[in-house]
Amino acid sequence: MTIGTKEAPIIIAGGGIGGLAAALGLARNGFRSLILEKAAALGEIGAGIQLGPNAFHCFDHLGIGEAARGMAVYIDQLRLMDALSAEEITHIDLGEEFRARFGNPYAVVHRGDLHGVFLRACREHPLIELRVKSEVSAYENEGASVTALLASGERVEGSLLVGADGLWSNVRKQLVADGRPRVSGHTTYRSVIPTDEMPEDLRWNAATLWAGPKCHIVHYPLSGWKVFNLVVTYHNDAPEPVAGLPVSEEEVRRGFEHVHERARKIISHGKDWKLWVLCDREPLNKWVDGRAVLLGDAAHPMMQYFAQGACMALEDAVCLSEMIAATPDDLAGALEAYRRKRVLRTASVQLQSRAIGDHIYHPAGVHAALRNSIMRAKSSRDFHDLLAWLYGGTGLESQAAA
Repeated sequence: MTIGTKEAPIIIAGGGIGGLAAALGLARNGFRSLILEKAAALGEIGAGIQLGPNAFHCFDHLGIGEAARGMAVYIDQLRLMDALSAEEITHIDLGEEFRARFGNPYAVVHRGDLHGVFLRACREHPLIELRVKSEVSAYENEGASVTALLASGERVEGSLLVGADGLWSNVRKQLVADGRPRVSGHTTYRSVIPTDEMPEDLRWNAATLWAGPKCHIVHYPLSGWKVFNLVVTYHNDAPEPVAGLPVSEEEVRRGFEHVHERARKIISHGKDWKLWVLCDREPLNKWVDGRAVLLGDAAHPMMQYFAQGACMALEDAVCLSEMIAATPDDLAGALEAYRRKRVLRTASVQLQSRAIGDHIYHPAGVHAALRNSIMRAKSSRDFHDLLAWLYGGTGLESQAAA
């Protein structure tokens, strides 16, 4: 069976950013795909998302760089504040030197706006078909083909199945059978504040992190400076995964009574709060089962603390599409090449995301004082050096895994 043809499209389970990016990458290499999304409409839940230069490398590779740049807010700094003293610990400049070093900017964008860029590009491409109300619940490998089994009972045959169906991936459930995600006990609350309601002395053109004992606050401008994204997190030992549940301001404030008033006051400007209990999984070596393969959060769900979840999914999409294009007559070899190039890089980001939460976002006492001392001693150029392995990537670099 020839891969990516009208008769045997590459099936992509999930119409999020990772799934759409994979379809676009495949289409640009001449392969037809069918995106099967379980929701009744294609869209993204959430507000702000941070994009490192490696995301822009992927946008350019996928041919949507100009459109993505058109809706991004280009921040000047990553700014780290001490939530107890309200003093700046350090900042990383993201200006000319940063852009020259990495060839692309650091920016923030509304998740829905970015998803819309991919969705429009996919809808306009003749090699991409999108279907909603089509949840992939399982699959059957059949040698030279794979059949996606839908929750409706329908069977859809294709040449390959890409599991881009997120944290609760049904494709992963069958491929790996490793149970439920790891619940971190960290609860994140999200809101969006009109810019004129954000305290004037905090309207910084920066992605700002207020780091405190077992809690943090993040804010940055979005949507052409019309609003500020506000994300606050604290450890409340939440036992079960929750996503998008509306909550009161009183509940949100409960985890921040111990921080400086200047930081605490930001929360009072939030409205329509919703909560997410953060989850991830252990790094995984098995991404491939015959004609089924994992991508994005289905392969490597991670904590938010490195701001790289979407970036890693974009890199996956670029790598997978290029590996298939390189050896279209050896699909098993292409999938193995993709896995080998991606496993160690994504595992590193998964594990470092946890460590950043422990050692930068949430330490207390002497641990926090040590953080402040170490980070104050570094210049922006030092931080650029430390991040070069990450921000210089496109998803195509060789970093072989066993």
